[in-house]
Amino acid sequence: MPNTNPAATPQGVRSQNERQILWLIRRNGPMPRAALAQATGLSAQAVTNITRELIAAGLLDAGGERRRGKVGQPLLPLALAPEGALFLGLKVGRRVAELVLVDFAGRIRQIRLLPHAYPHPDAIRDFAIAGVAEILAGLTDAQHARLAGMGIASPFYLWDWAEEMQPWRGRDLRTELAEALDLPVWLENDGSCACGAEMMFGTDELPQDFLYFYIAHFAGGGVVLEGRLRLGPSRNAGAMGSYPVPGGRQVLDVASISVLEAALGGDLPLDDADWQVPPAIAREWLDESARVLSHAALGAVAVLDLPLVVIDGAMPAALRAALVQGTAASLAAMRHHGVTLPEVRAGTLGRRARTLGAAALPLGAGFLPGGSFSAPRPGRDGHETRDARPRSRDDR
Repeated sequence: MPNTNPAATPQGVRSQNERQILWLIRRNGPMPRAALAQATGLSAQAVTNITRELIAAGLLDAGGERRRGKVGQPLLPLALAPEGALFLGLKVGRRVAELVLVDFAGRIRQIRLLPHAYPHPDAIRDFAIAGVAEILAGLTDAQHARLAGMGIASPFYLWDWAEEMQPWRGRDLRTELAEALDLPVWLENDGSCACGAEMMFGTDELPQDFLYFYIAHFAGGGVVLEGRLRLGPSRNAGAMGSYPVPGGRQVLDVASISVLEAALGGDLPLDDADWQVPPAIAREWLDESARVLSHAALGAVAVLDLPLVVIDGAMPAALRAALVQGTAASLAAMRHHGVTLPEVRAGTLGRRARTLGAAALPLGAGFLPGGSFSAPRPGRDGHETRDARPRSRDDR
């Protein structure tokens, strides 16, 4: 097994300045040292020293294509080294569990799936243990040493889903897997993880503040303020699926894939390309979903003055685009005097958002300024007053 002493792993000694530089390159792509100095406010010599340390640690790659500056020698961009660190991610879904190995550049190296009628904690635990053993067996010793831990993306209150889910009551999957695997393990709500993944791996520029909806079997979401995913005292902030809407219902009672499946009379395929939804059923679901999403979004924007609403989900891109368009139109038609309406935009990760978000938990804890899912934009100093609460074996 890999050495899990934090001081011996790549993430154990990263300073805030190192984390800031790694974050800038993660979000902007390869950057020369001069651009890093300008974005961070650090001196050119400080950036040179820091990036040398990061290259020596195997976290940055100096082999990118040279860029010609205005004067003088070509600028050599620094890129993330994919082999710099490796992360495991486990998503507990209503119909399928996913286990992935993700590299430092955010690419999924391996994936394993466990379909189920309902997720059972014993089955999920055994699947994760067996899957991790298989993944580790295929790694070199050097890759073992770069494994930073596992993150779990799971809905909270699983036992509220159905009678079949009662075995989840009182179970602590994080602790069970941390002990079985002898790895640091983090766990957060799956909607929060999906939102964090959009921050970390998404391909669009994002403002410092935004609201996020993730539409899967049930709807969920997250909220980002001042560049940090807000988790709240119970780790459940931004639970947009639970937002109350007119008629005594919640968002998840309307804008969920389970509602669409009920209208169809059966489960939709796990592969988006195989979806066949009659136009009339799709239109009714889209109209109702857009109505409740706009209601929830307007409430959040009125309280927090958010400039952007992101909608993503486990659905085909065309259906997601129609939902975004419908939500924007419904928002514009609502009475909103005194409120500046936000932009409504599609997310960029789709079905893999929650799984990538799970793997992003150890990545963020070790390599982001301020800890997990803290993402300051260029020009900010990246220093936070407190880190996100760790969830590893060592904090029990």
